[in-house]
Amino acid sequence: MAMRALVSRINRELAATPRPSLALKSLGSRFSHHHHDSPTKKEKKRSYILGPDLPDIWNPPGSTPPSPPPSQIPVDFELIPTIINGKSIAEEIRSGIAKEHMNEEKILNAVSLEKDVDGFHPLNMGNLALRDREPLFIPCAAKACIELLLRSGVDLMGKNVAVIGRSKVVGLPLSLLLQRHHATVSIIHAFTKNPEDITREADIVISAAGVAHLVRRSWLKKGTIVIDVGTNPIEDPSSEHGYCLLGDVCYEEALQAVSAITPVPGGVGPVTIAMLLSNTLDSAKRAYGLS
Repeated sequence: MAMRALVSRINRELAATPRPSLALKSLGSRFSHHHHDSPTKKEKKRSYILGPDLPDIWNPPGSTPPSPPPSQIPVDFELIPTIINGKSIAEEIRSGIAKEHMNEEKILNAVSLEKDVDGFHPLNMGNLALRDREPLFIPCAAKACIELLLRSGVDLMGKNVAVIGRSKVVGLPLSLLLQRHHATVSIIHAFTKNPEDITREADIVISAAGVAHLVRRSWLKKGTIVIDVGTNPIEDPSSEHGYCLLGDVCYEEALQAVSAITPVPGGVGPVTIAMLLSNTLDSAKRAYGLS
């Protein structure tokens, strides 16, 4: 009985002790798993010395990361940029210059009489006003108006002519020149009362007021002749230059009443330039004794 109990005890102890093969297998399994997940000390040392092994990929020169969409760009509400408007600054400079321009009479007196191709020198204007005198030069715009009328076969003698505007450039010399042709001249200016009543009596209306569409159909009698000297720039976004030129006379309305009319542009302007060239040629002839 004692021997049987001893054997049974030994068997129980052997059964409770793990088998070496299983223990080695379990240990091998744990070693294999550990070896796969973690680098060895030698591998760690090699990576530390030589650096990480990364692919050699180059970025294109000058390449930058894409910008974020506008909705993701942070907005600095405290920063409001100022737009520097060169057009308005230039306008301020021009206005300042205009306030300076110089004494007109002194400039005209300083111009040589023989070179006054515009015809504005006091002696030229004075000689134009005196019927027995001849100016060296006649102001170009006034000369152009007379040239247009004469070349169109218009007889000026005894005709009633209404001149709208009395500037030194057009109205004043034109009225003097018309009187030399023995026309009856009425001068209309900004202080004239009922100007339309005067123009309705005129055989010829010449407007140089510088006011777009000042003269309407109601200002003109049937069959009148109209010379429109006005060149008034009016803003027009549809035009190539952003503006268009209108005359003093409402052209579309005047066509219903007049017997002859000059358009704007393409009427008095080109002839004025031609008269300037003519005056310049006369000046050169006098200077060099050319016939």
